[in-house]
Order: sequence, then structure tokens, then C-alpha cells
Amino acid sequence: MTSPNFENLVTTGQLKREPGDRREFDGLVRSARARLADARKHPLSIESRFDLAYNSAHALALAALRWHGYRSDNRYIVFQLLPLTLGLGPEVWRVLALCHQRRNRGEYEGFLEVDEQLVSDLVKAAVVLEGKVAEMSPLP
Repeated sequence: MTSPNFENLVTTGQLKREPGDRREFDGLVRSARARLADARKHPLSIESRFDLAYNSAHALALAALRWHGYRSDNRYIVFQLLPLTLGLGPEVWRVLALCHQRRNRGEYEGFLEVDEQLVSDLVKAAVVLEGKVAEMSPLP
């Protein structure tokens, strides 16, 4: 799928055109599902569950972008493109944008501010992504 939005990001160097690869797509989805399952395990620390759910959502969003024939090294852009890659609205990508900010603050400033509600919202967002990705036709 080619869109002016994708092409504008290619022009600015934030996206690269690269044909989708079935093995990569399947690997991203498999990894995302395993992480999402672990993110639901409450004996794990809240920080671990947040990391697992965040990385699950990112893998699913990246799989969708790869399915469309693009790649980005920028996690935030992968989330921002969800309206184009999976047809998702702001109710999902705003949660992911907030989690991206929290993740970066934790990674770069050592202060991870998460609570049960945020982790729950993140898991729900990842479940929505998982469902949408599952609806995509398989890559050749």
C-alpha cells in the first residue's frame, strides 16, 4: 500500500521502502504474542509487565508496517502510522504514545512512572493490535 503519508516519510528519511518478509512478519507476531502473554502475569513486577506489553505492541505495530512494505527505526513513528497500517484511531495510538514517553523517561532518565491502570490500558491496546494484525492476509 502506497500512501502520500508513507512517501513523505520516505522522502524525509524516516521510513525506508523494503518489501515485507513473511519470516520476519511471523517472527514479530510470535514474539509479540509471547510477550503479551507474559505481560498478563501479575506475579511479575509492574515494570516488567509494562516492558513486555510495550515491546509486544511495538512488535505488532512494526509487523503491520513491514506488511505494508516499509521499515522504520523510530518506534514513535511506527506507532504514529497505526491509523494507516491498521486503521486504528486515537484511542489506541494515544495510549501507545503515552507509554512511549514513559518508556523513554525510564530508559534515559531512570524514572519509570507506571501504574496498574496504565499497564492495563497498554495490554488492551496490544490486544487490539494483535487482533488487527491477525486479520491481515499472510505475506507470500
